[in-house]
Amino acid sequence: MSYLFTSESVSEGHPDKVADQISDALIDNFLAFDPQSKVACETLVTTGQVVLAGEVKSHAYLDVQEIARQVIRRIGYVKSEYMFEADSCGILSAIHEQSSDINQGVVRKKKEEQGAGDQGMMFGYATNETKDYMPLALDLAHKLLLELAVLRRENKQIKYLRPDAKSQVTLEYDDNNRPVRIDAIVVSTQHDDFASDVVMAKKIHNDMVRILIPRVKAKYPKYKHLFNNKIKYHINPTGKFVIGGPHGDTGVTGRKIIVDTYGGKGAHGGGAFSGKDPSKVDRSAAYATRHIAKNLVAAGICNEVLVQVSYAIGVAKPTSICVDTYGTAKVKLNDSQIGKIVEKVFDMRPYFIEQRFKLRNPIYSETAAYGHMGRKNQWVTKTFTSPDGRVKKVRVELFTWEKLDYVSKLKKAFSK
Repeated sequence: MSYLFTSESVSEGHPDKVADQISDALIDNFLAFDPQSKVACETLVTTGQVVLAGEVKSHAYLDVQEIARQVIRRIGYVKSEYMFEADSCGILSAIHEQSSDINQGVVRKKKEEQGAGDQGMMFGYATNETKDYMPLALDLAHKLLLELAVLRRENKQIKYLRPDAKSQVTLEYDDNNRPVRIDAIVVSTQHDDFASDVVMAKKIHNDMVRILIPRVKAKYPKYKHLFNNKIKYHINPTGKFVIGGPHGDTGVTGRKIIVDTYGGKGAHGGGAFSGKDPSKVDRSAAYATRHIAKNLVAAGICNEVLVQVSYAIGVAKPTSICVDTYGTAKVKLNDSQIGKIVEKVFDMRPYFIEQRFKLRNPIYSETAAYGHMGRKNQWVTKTFTSPDGRVKKVRVELFTWEKLDYVSKLKKAFSK
């Protein structure tokens, strides 16, 4: 029986994503100057105000206010009419030292015995729907907003765009769980107040359909047939979106966990990522399970897979590892047997996860908008400046958990 499935995304200017990006910028700066920093930073943004709170154990000293302003400026909140502007917003810091009770459960004399920073379960998912092994609905939703951000910064074809935006894509699947058409696309974009409401609504609708959609469609040669003239478009459905960003809606770190992962496909353990150093398995183990899932699908073990891992706080060895291939396995093994092999191939103790993915490097700002999964693995050079004027340049590898470096190991393990 055919069915509809929907995923959403939000832009870098969405209030919750502003909060995520500030929290992850703090993580990067702490790790740049002290790679062993233990950090859990939360951010709240609202009209003209940023509040920073959390726990830190680090040798680094940062100008957290300036870091927050740099993030807000980069996103594009640079005009007073936004009622939230990089140079004028107030910033309150309530960051304090990490609990010694938590720290003693994480730090061990032998590094490989490092305990999990918290209890909980984490999930990784992959599917062969896209070249990035991501669910197509979420992939499309992200691409819509990434392209919208490009149009905003180009400021040529569309000149009224503001930073806040949301998207949503509904796909129809056939009886074989294959996408057959796009049923609906929702785009809500903040904009300047440039004409009457009716004129604005009509122009924005036309620009989204005639300029944005073709640019996104060009990125999907495999699925260009899904774009047809029967798609239901909902463009700024309320009719007007001038008041937006933190002035229109308070933003808090960690409120977009489904956008950050798989758009509702698979499962989610409930833990947010942004603002947490890699000793927090909410983050590091979610990356590790995504790596497992992606390599399993790429190795041809299955077409779709969900990997779960769970931990007890202060304990290195996971309490469980579970694999669900949704009946798509291509090997003559059940999911339990596949899970046993996975357990042998991948060391899921926190220290080894950190080492495998180079997670003690300042690599997190790039994850804080448009999803943590399905992104491009690449090397970049980043520059950080301390309050005393020290400049540190660091060459880092981004999205290491997206590498297909275990495909040959899995093929070998499953051929035995």
